[in-house]
Amino acid sequence: MLNYLWFFLAALFEIAGCYAFWMWLRQGKSAWWMVPALLSLTLFALLLTKVEATYAGRAYAAYGGIYIVASIAWLGLVERVRPLSSDWLGVALCVLGASIILFGPRFTSS
Repeated sequence: MLNYLWFFLAALFEIAGCYAFWMWLRQGKSAWWMVPALLSLTLFALLLTKVEATYAGRAYAAYGGIYIVASIAWLGLVERVRPLSSDWLGVALCVLGASIILFGPRFTSS
């Protein structure tokens, strides 16, 4: 379960960092937005290393599913756009897929 916490926190910092760059480059905000963007993206990378996985590729693949959850939550909470039911269905499928990738090696032999 701790892996999901690391994934969620990493996703939060990745989205926040990318959003800060979005605000600077697409919304005409001050170049100072790069400072929190770079800090946030650094924290994202550091947090992702906390995941208990034997291979980085498997951790990154599983993280992708959790990133989608965080992105849809960001859409609703920060951008104030109500996610569609199809968004939530996609989220559920992605979490299922991320769980299979992350925990699959524990239940199968290579």
